Amino acid sequence: MAISIAFAVAAVNVAQPMPAAAGRRDPVRITRFLGEQRLPHMMRFEGTTVGGLSGIDRDPRTGTWYFISDDRWRYDPARFYTGRLEFDRTSGAFDRVRLTGVTTLARADGTPYPGYGNPDAADPETIRFDRWSGRLLWGDEGDRPDARNPDIPISMPAVRVMDLQGRHLSRLRLPRNLRLTDTERGPRRNFGFEGLTVTPRTITAVTEGPRHEDGPVPTVERGAPARLTVWSRQGHLRGQYVYPLEPLPAAPVPPTGEADTGVSEILAIDQFRYLALERSWIEGVNYRVRLYEIDLRGATNVLDRRSLAGGSPYRPVAKRLVRDLSSELPPTQNLESLAWGPRLASGECTLVIGSDDNFHHEEATQFLAFGATGCR
Repeated sequence: MAISIAFAVAAVNVAQPMPAAAGRRDPVRITRFLGEQRLPHMMRFEGTTVGGLSGIDRDPRTGTWYFISDDRWRYDPARFYTGRLEFDRTSGAFDRVRLTGVTTLARADGTPYPGYGNPDAADPETIRFDRWSGRLLWGDEGDRPDARNPDIPISMPAVRVMDLQGRHLSRLRLPRNLRLTDTERGPRRNFGFEGLTVTPRTITAVTEGPRHEDGPVPTVERGAPARLTVWSRQGHLRGQYVYPLEPLPAAPVPPTGEADTGVSEILAIDQFRYLALERSWIEGVNYRVRLYEIDLRGATNVLDRRSLAGGSPYRPVAKRLVRDLSSELPPTQNLESLAWGPRLASGECTLVIGSDDNFHHEEATQFLAFGATGCR
């Protein structure tokens, strides 16, 4: 079901590239590190186990932060937390993080989402407070069977809308090329919607990695294409664009070891520019994470292309490295969330990057805060 949130926008011909626009703004630059805060591992809060925080966002009117957990009823039902991140507006120091509430995500019938491995189970990976409607949007990665997990039922990925009490309101129309299947078609398992962002005119979600038809996953020698899907605020599909994933930043140790890489979050800067977290986990190396600025202007609309592995050439989104985060407070954590915090007295924006601890004792629920310019 399409959503209706706010104002009308002009239709865009889906066969055309994203238009180039005049008045390009200064690029986003990280000016300084403001501090780190952590939540205790497996902390208990209002009868739940806190962890798996894979998406964060802030209501600029109230200062309330939202944190969504990707726990699939391993401990508790799918849920989001509210809380506060406290900054000294004068010095910029990041002083404290605390939780203030927890809310269970509800299906259309008002019941919680079933747990992992059940039909209609949810895999929450990202959350956004929509300041133009006062509602919350969240991304559900969905699930499907694969060779290692042949008995997993198909649960479709989705961008869903809910109120502040976690009640389901609607969901965006899913492009046909992002429907999960039990064959080597569509998105791979764990490569569905991972990042989500909103602007006054659009809603955008990104898949973590390439669909089967779009080619193999990244290796040390080559990257791969992920897809950014853009809707109008009325829920109409406006286009789909290629995010070019980098090759793996290092080889696994041993060389036959496992590795995984993809986009873990996006964050709007303006109507066309976003920040993107690109995160890799490499056996024997640990996590590697880079922050990029991307620009959709001039990119080819690939919504009607069944495959990106061959055929006509296309232009991906423009991409610029903002910061290699792998050197921040090593060892690098599983950085999966990205949000704007309050503006400082200096005029800098605050940028908060958070980690998903996977409920694992060797990982952490971490929040890193940075000062930034070029953000608004």
